[in-house]
Amino acid sequence: MRRITSTVETPAMPDTVTGTTREIPPEALVLLVLPPLDVLTADQARGAVCVWGAERLTTETAVDLGERTDPEAGRWWPRACHRHIGIRAQLALYTHVAMCEPCVDDVGRCETGRALSRLIRKYRR
Repeated sequence: MRRITSTVETPAMPDTVTGTTREIPPEALVLLVLPPLDVLTADQARGAVCVWGAERLTTETAVDLGERTDPEAGRWWPRACHRHIGIRAQLALYTHVAMCEPCVDDVGRCETGRALSRLIRKYRR
């Protein structure tokens, strides 16, 4: 039996958010405020521990927050645990809704509001 497959091209990520995971949309990623690099431990800065907590991360438990750059420290790759992504997405949604007219009426009318809502549903447990 011959199997038929098709190829689907995905759009490239915007240049402003290169190196981020496709799991978190760029419009939501920028709203997940990270702690300053100078207050993080070495393990948090390199992604071995949650950037917002003390949880050790594995490939199954880590959520990639993309490559970041710091003028003094250079490149770094923060990661977070599922629980903290859900909490931070909820905080970001509260902040966003207060400033976004479409979200005041219906979060589903705004791409950023939808992205943050999806993150909350996926990671808040």
